[in-house]
Amino acid sequence: MLLSDRNGADKMIEYAEDLEGISAEMLEGFFDGWPNPPTPEKHLMLLKNSTKIVLAVDRDKHAVAGFITAISDGVLSAYIPLLEVLPEYQQQGIGQKLVTRMLEELDGIYMIDIMCDPAMQKYYERFGMIKSSGMVQRNYQNQSGKQ
Repeated sequence: MLLSDRNGADKMIEYAEDLEGISAEMLEGFFDGWPNPPTPEKHLMLLKNSTKIVLAVDRDKHAVAGFITAISDGVLSAYIPLLEVLPEYQQQGIGQKLVTRMLEELDGIYMIDIMCDPAMQKYYERFGMIKSSGMVQRNYQNQSGKQ
C-alpha cells in the first residue's frame, strides 16, 4: 500500500511496504557511524530478504528517507532489527510513522521484539513496548553483510 503525506519542510514522503521502484542508488547514506556498513546493494538485499518492510520515500529526491524491517515466523514471533531515518529527515515524525505502520503490519503476532540501546527505550515505550533483557552475539567482521 502506498500512502503519502507532507512533512515539516513540505517534503512529499510516500510510505510503501514493497520495493517496487526502489534501487540500490536510492539507499545512499544509511548506517552512518557503522565501522563496516553494508553497501547500498547489500542494503537492498537485506530489504528483499526481510519478512516485512516499510519505506519512507522522498519521490522528489528519488531517495529512501527511512526504513524499518521485520523478520517473523508469521505465527507467534517477530523481530524488528532495523529502523533508520536519514539525518535530514529526522524530527519530522517519519520514524514514528514507520514504527506505527510496521506494528500494524505485525498485528496479531504474539511477541514483537526490538533490541535497542538504553537511550532509545523511551522512544519505543511510546508504542506500548516494555523494557526487556536479552543476549546478543555480534560478528563485527560480517557487519557489511554476509559475503
